[in-house]
Amino acid sequence: MADISAAQVKKFRDRTGLPMMECKKALQEANGDEETAIELLRKAGKKTMGNRSDRETGSGRIAIYTDAATGTTAMVELLCESAPVTQNEEFIALVNNLAKQLATGKGAADGAELLKQNTPGKTTTLQQDFDDLMNKIREVFKVGRIKRIVGDCGSYLHHNAAVGVVLKIVGKEVALARDVCMHVASMKPKALRREDLSADVVEKEREMINEEVRQNNADKPDNIVAKIADGKLNAFLAECCLLDQPFVKDPSRKVSQVCKDGGIEIVEMTHWVLGAM
Repeated sequence: MADISAAQVKKFRDRTGLPMMECKKALQEANGDEETAIELLRKAGKKTMGNRSDRETGSGRIAIYTDAATGTTAMVELLCESAPVTQNEEFIALVNNLAKQLATGKGAADGAELLKQNTPGKTTTLQQDFDDLMNKIREVFKVGRIKRIVGDCGSYLHHNAAVGVVLKIVGKEVALARDVCMHVASMKPKALRREDLSADVVEKEREMINEEVRQNNADKPDNIVAKIADGKLNAFLAECCLLDQPFVKDPSRKVSQVCKDGGIEIVEMTHWVLGAM
């Protein structure tokens, strides 16, 4: 093995952030070549973290990036094991770069495909940066959901980066769309409009309402019971659907009216809560 000086080890440690002995061993095996040593560390890290792949990744961050040049917006979810890692500057930079590349690059079908692409502004791939940081922090990372939307959008990322909303719109009032995104984050609609709700969800709710109304109105005629049940179902649908909800900034108007008055039409809603599929 090559004779590696303490100064070389320290320089390499400053570059990688890994323990001194691991840096020294990698440099020795690589005969002092840092690039080869980095590849050796990546391989060793993948092997180590591969043995931990079943660990729960219950924390993480969402990132949103809009490419002003093309009008493309991307949202990416990067998961990790513990909450403190979500505040790590390098972890934040990684998830932001994933979103930026998804918006500005050629697109990707899933996280694995996205990781193969270069990190924006760097010669390394996102996978290399992902592996290096995972090896440095010694936690399992996973790229969760990814979404790429071409067209005018409003977006909102909550301060804890655990809630993200993107609304695709027709119209240029992005500021209004952002306000509606904040409404979505607060009021948590299940769908954009009534026809977007799952038929199973609607039918299940209908059955529950019918049973409740029958029990509470046993002395009333069937036609009256049916009207009461329909009214409750309509109230449920209005509560669940974004366009039917009273706007949080002006409860006197529904979201649909606010959008109409503001000159926008919402055509697609994406609302993520970290880790919730």
